[in-house]
Amino acid sequence: MVQLTKTAIILLENLPGWKKLNVTAFLATGIGDASPDAMGEMYIDANEREYTRLFGQPIVVFSASKDTLLRALRVSQGKGLICSAYVNSMFDQSHGDDGRKVFRAEHADRLDLVGLAVRGRRKEVDKALKGAWLHP
Repeated sequence: MVQLTKTAIILLENLPGWKKLNVTAFLATGIGDASPDAMGEMYIDANEREYTRLFGQPIVVFSASKDTLLRALRVSQGKGLICSAYVNSMFDQSHGDDGRKVFRAEHADRLDLVGLAVRGRRKEVDKALKGAWLHP
């Protein structure tokens, strides 16, 4: 039996547009890194130039309140879903190592979460998304 999977990104509802795009890009790379099976095949154009693999399935993007984002994180972790997270203080960092330092300084039960990506069995992802709405 084929296992149906889903990848979703949930963004804090009141983030400015540029931050939503930035967070979405970073979170998608985290899911791609943790889930090589989610990736499709290489793209090759008519001149035989190669391009990187992309996700093999669409990523659905949602908006949510802070409480819903934190709930989604708790549910995702409880169900063993693959998660990537982005906290507000990471916007002030220009280097990955600095971003990891500020992330590590966050209290695990009170993350200042602005974005979350989850991947796993469709039913389990849908449970984590409860309360979020499709991004317009």
